[in-house]
Amino acid sequence: MNFLAKYFDEIELGERFVTRGRTVTETDIVQWCALTGDWYVLHTNAHYAEQTRFGQRIAPGLLIHAIAAGLGVPPDAPAIVANYGTDALRFVAPTFIGDTIRLKGEVIGKTDKRQGKDGVLKLNWNVYNQNDTLVLTSDLQILMSCRGRSN
Repeated sequence: MNFLAKYFDEIELGERFVTRGRTVTETDIVQWCALTGDWYVLHTNAHYAEQTRFGQRIAPGLLIHAIAAGLGVPPDAPAIVANYGTDALRFVAPTFIGDTIRLKGEVIGKTDKRQGKDGVLKLNWNVYNQNDTLVLTSDLQILMSCRGRSN
């Protein structure tokens, strides 16, 4: 079970989860570029990308971070109040069109904000491809309610 479906005060340090896989497509990249206006040539120009060290187009790192949120954050999590921030975000390997990524999350810290009401959960938030290669690493923080509190 994904621990983000629980309340802040029910979650323990060291809890982990792994999500299902999701394949990154050319459509994902084109839609991301259209939405953000980021048409960088390494993501959108096949001929250019063939001449680089990667040999092909790569997905924008922030797209991979966004897909990780979609994989890891339950759509109906009762206790999530807000995304509190991301620290140490690194894109450590390329994600190519056709790669299947999954998220591995682990609770690495808990900070009470208002005793008994809410707190910040700090997560090791890592994305791996189908070869178990780490492609993105970060520490994600989420503001969450304690049981009995509403968002």
